[in-house]
Amino acid sequence: MHIYEVLKRPIQTEKSNYQAEELQRYTFEVDRRANKLEIQSAVEKIFDVHVIAVRVINVRGKKRRMGRHMGETSSWKKAMVTLSAGESISFFEGV
Repeated sequence: MHIYEVLKRPIQTEKSNYQAEELQRYTFEVDRRANKLEIQSAVEKIFDVHVIAVRVINVRGKKRRMGRHMGETSSWKKAMVTLSAGESISFFEGV
């Protein structure tokens, strides 16, 4: 899998913004087939930083109603990447 296929988009919530500022921990939506090593190498190569730890969560899809029909949103994978002290990703700055 190519490194630009691993990371889909950053997750920007109040909690993830706090973690980025205080803990150097950044949250991304990643490809469901990606493992921790692929995520680590993708973040290191794309953003030119050193990754200490990667935590991965599989988020299940939720059931939704559309009128009388039931549907389900897609399941996805979330990765929280911790960087070494003093490093940051400028993509998240000023949000």
